[in-house]
Amino acid sequence: MIKSKSISRIIALILISIFTTITLVLASNQISITAQKSEIRGVWITNIDSDVLFSNSATTVAINRLAKLNFNTLYPTVWQGGYTLYPSQVAQQIFGKSLDPTPSLQGRDILREIITEGHEKGLTIIPWFEFGFMAPADSELAKLHPNWLTKRRDGTTIKMEGEDARVWLNPFHPEVQQFILDLILEIVTKYDIDGIQFDDHFALPAEFGYDDFTVKLYEKELPGLSPSDDYQETFWVRWRADKINNFMERVSEEIKSIKPNCIISVSPNPFHFALPAYLQDWFTWEREKWIDEIVLQVYRSDIKRFTKELERTEVELAKNHIPFAIGILTGLKNNSTPIRTIEEQVEVVRKRNFAGVSFFFYESLWKWGKESENLRSQTLDKIFDRPISRPKNSSYSSTFLLSRISFSCLRSIPVGKGNRGIF
Repeated sequence: MIKSKSISRIIALILISIFTTITLVLASNQISITAQKSEIRGVWITNIDSDVLFSNSATTVAINRLAKLNFNTLYPTVWQGGYTLYPSQVAQQIFGKSLDPTPSLQGRDILREIITEGHEKGLTIIPWFEFGFMAPADSELAKLHPNWLTKRRDGTTIKMEGEDARVWLNPFHPEVQQFILDLILEIVTKYDIDGIQFDDHFALPAEFGYDDFTVKLYEKELPGLSPSDDYQETFWVRWRADKINNFMERVSEEIKSIKPNCIISVSPNPFHFALPAYLQDWFTWEREKWIDEIVLQVYRSDIKRFTKELERTEVELAKNHIPFAIGILTGLKNNSTPIRTIEEQVEVVRKRNFAGVSFFFYESLWKWGKESENLRSQTLDKIFDRPISRPKNSSYSSTFLLSRISFSCLRSIPVGKGNRGIF
């Protein structure tokens, strides 16, 4: 005789299949129509390996150039290297410096410049909270607040990013949460932004979380238990990911209470890496309506690997719920992506009815390639051959109910060997 639990599992799986199929069919038809009328055409603007932010004239030239090429969205960095790139009273109170100390930035408000000039050109401006919970190991922030830093099991705090030594602020610590939230709300309140974006750094590398504060919090909530020595153990991953989920919910609610129409954008890594490696459960964020837009970082040079990331189930479900764009790597310093590869990846994204693309990053759109800057610019002009508006969330609302039902069915499946580690 089949056990009742087995029957419930079978029924739940059948319901998932039915509702997911209906959701995808309806959404595919709807978004195919939407895609013809709207598209995210974004680019990240950073202060690393780039001169675009270091003079008002360079910033103006960049905005004019992007507008002429029919881009419609800018994601300028505002929190990078342990400093803000705008005059910040919050940062001033915490570590005595209100701005990145680079001399050419003193006396300027880059964010206000970009907003003013970008809006004049009809561009959507979504500041990019680039460093999230990460900070340089030698930053003023790290030196002044060592108790805010989280640790590995062996007590170390530094994680290398290439040649750069980084530390991570503890996302479970209430003082850290309040500092990050204050920075976010300062931007939302002070500036006429269209949205704000968080990326893969709005999370925590899974090897961290063994600081005294977090361990004591875990043991208080779960008497008799201690964090696993294996930082990828399922429950230990889930407990920390849920804490970050709770903070993301708070961030979302606070932003919307101040500016209801503010687009909350997230640019994460693919989910199969984001959750186990960085405790970032962005799929729950979009299911719970805490975010309004996803720009998935799919930095793959091989077109087969690139395409495979676009075909994952969680991506298909999410793109039918909210505007879902794909982040394309246009190159790094002295390592440019061939313009034909960029063109091919945009074609793949469009063929699969995503909401658009964003390129990382501005400088590499034209520089460091084997092709001439003029040829790369001409190709971009061909890719975006006419002006077009960004998609609106209302275009996705009719599929939301069915996708929510699918998610509820998925959560109802009993957790056991073979389906652990996500929900």
